[in-house]
Amino acid sequence: MPLEIERKFLVTGDAWRDAAHEVIPMAQGYLNDLGAMDRGEQKASVRVRIQGEAAYLNLKSRELGHTRQEFDYRIPVTDAQALLALCVGGIVDKRRHLVRHEGHLWEVDEFLGDNAGLVVAEIELRDAAEPFARPAWAGREVTDAPRYYNLALAARPYSQWSEAERAAADIP
Repeated sequence: MPLEIERKFLVTGDAWRDAAHEVIPMAQGYLNDLGAMDRGEQKASVRVRIQGEAAYLNLKSRELGHTRQEFDYRIPVTDAQALLALCVGGIVDKRRHLVRHEGHLWEVDEFLGDNAGLVVAEIELRDAAEPFARPAWAGREVTDAPRYYNLALAARPYSQWSEAERAAADIP
């Protein structure tokens, strides 16, 4: 069973930009909604993503925290375009910047459109206890804050958040 072990951080400043070695445009949407997940009616999100010149259908288990089951399948871009038209909620547009830092690959997602202004960095690990060096621009950890999950951003984008939500007051 494929597992994703991922930690997520808010990004502070622009120091990461000079270290980025690749930028990938992405558009993604969800075939199920956040409400069904929150009510327990569905146990996995179903995502369609166009990533550069490739497209994927992705299923990810709904679990809070850093470890989830994840299944990723490459599909034709034309199929992904048709599926994006069927998605509920909004389409999440972003640019993913790949940044290497002390032996790990960081993915810095700079959100666009309704989520503009939000920048989040993710690191995928082989093991939940794997040590990693945290760059200075990786600010407050939001791994356990569901509103930063892309499914939540499709349902309620960053542009609709209150100032208190943007200040991340509820993050441990």
